[in-house]
Amino acid sequence: MKSMISWTIRHIPRKYLQLFSHFFLKIAAVIYKGSTVTCNICQKGFRKFLPYGRKARENALCPNCLGLERHRLMWLFLQKETDFFTAPQSVLHVAPELCFLGRFKKLKNLEYITGDIESPLADVKMDIHQIPFEDNSFDVVFCNHVMEHVEDDIKACTEINRVLKPNGWGIIQSPVYEQEVTLEDESITDPKERERVFGQSDHVRKYGKDYAKRLSQSGLMVSENNFVKQLPKEIIKKYALPEKEIIFYCQKGQ
Repeated sequence: MKSMISWTIRHIPRKYLQLFSHFFLKIAAVIYKGSTVTCNICQKGFRKFLPYGRKARENALCPNCLGLERHRLMWLFLQKETDFFTAPQSVLHVAPELCFLGRFKKLKNLEYITGDIESPLADVKMDIHQIPFEDNSFDVVFCNHVMEHVEDDIKACTEINRVLKPNGWGIIQSPVYEQEVTLEDESITDPKERERVFGQSDHVRKYGKDYAKRLSQSGLMVSENNFVKQLPKEIIKKYALPEKEIIFYCQKGQ
């Protein structure tokens, strides 16, 4: 299973995975049914989650809703630390994850818009370097695992800051590695070399511990929230949450 999932992620374009993968995983949902772990997004129980990733992580992917460890953590954070599920607000979700998409659309308190440069699931086809909305349009912006792909991450975050309303907030997640400074080299264009240096063939940088400080150059106020460290161990185990995942919480700057 590990090798099959790793091969699929490496060789099947993301847009096709988004369209078709959940049909095949429904079979796995039946096979893996149990009560050892629970997906807090879709409320389904399994004996364990599926492995996932180019170097497959155990107990990661919910076969029912396709939520990963970081998605389950974000869902819990939104429930416990924000009024996202209750307060009226306008939301822009860049590169929407399938596990969130349908559920967020059903929330009656939200004016929910999705955007992506290639995803067939998004409402609006858009380049994050030039977000096609007016200043101060959204109360909330989500943009997860995008910044490591884009040509100019500071410009992209400047655009997010622009379209956020005063007092607006967001979450911008990316893979962050155990290195002090972000590694970036525009001369590396070969996909194999990018995978070797940055961890994935379509990544253009490898973020370090300066991630929040770097994105804050855009005008956004980006802070590190260690929400997962506040949770009981039994909750972390039950939902198979990532114990080292920092939530990068953003607020509109000047």
